[in-house]
Amino acid sequence: MVKDTKTKNILVVDDTETNIDVLLELLGNDYEILVATDGITALEILQEEEIDLVLLDIMMPIMDGFEVCQKMRQNPKTRDTPIIFITAKSDESSIEKAYTSGGNDYVTKPFKAVELLARIQTQLKVRELIYNLEQLASFDAMTGIYNRRKFFELAIEIFNTSKENLFAVMIDIDNFKLVNDTYGHPTGDKVIKILAKSISENLCENTIFGRIGGEEFAILCHQETREIVQQKIEQLRQNVEDLEVLSNNNNVIKFTISEGIAQADFDTKNIDMLLKNADEALYKAKESGRNKVIFH
Repeated sequence: MVKDTKTKNILVVDDTETNIDVLLELLGNDYEILVATDGITALEILQEEEIDLVLLDIMMPIMDGFEVCQKMRQNPKTRDTPIIFITAKSDESSIEKAYTSGGNDYVTKPFKAVELLARIQTQLKVRELIYNLEQLASFDAMTGIYNRRKFFELAIEIFNTSKENLFAVMIDIDNFKLVNDTYGHPTGDKVIKILAKSISENLCENTIFGRIGGEEFAILCHQETREIVQQKIEQLRQNVEDLEVLSNNNNVIKFTISEGIAQADFDTKNIDMLLKNADEALYKAKESGRNKVIFH
């Protein structure tokens, strides 16, 4: 889940053409440079494009750099984008305001090219490090889907936002211990990976899917009716039933899953209760023969 090493996009925000030309000359060979000559245009570009770093002037008409910085920090898409103020203002109050507005660094004009390049590289490396740490903290290393911690974090947020037509699904691989005991843990890992891939590829938008235990998975989604949910979750079960996995000894392995579904209602006090209800339905599915879907 490490971010790729594509050329970084830098947005230069400055209303002076000469300053823009200098930065284009300095950075153009190593970075993709986008340009905005006012704050409003800068915010529009930031919303539409994937920007890795912003070089931001302070003194601009209509909206100064401080306001642009504040608006970026209020927007979930840009709140973590590094901002280096690059300006002729060198007084202490401006420097202080740049940092309190959310800036990451501050370079005064006329700047030294080596210094600016070093500061840009430092901010990009810090951003990359934070991104990779967030990936490690949020995604299951084996499957690439959300891990338990991140799944519950998102699930709580979704539940607290709207529990109307909200459904939880608990999924468990049937007889998984037998797979491990018979074919070994590497093959068991392969089964888990293929299962996660199959389900991920067939989920609707705005659905969260996570691995919450060894062979246990969970889904949280909004759907219009119970019938639609039942149909979609049944289709996931059928897809898995059709899968084949090769063991390390080239044996063809078939496996199945059991699924339990629960819908949030007035009496569902929190996400733990909703998932507990789904888990109870899953238990009934396994107790009544496995390889089936049970609604709570």
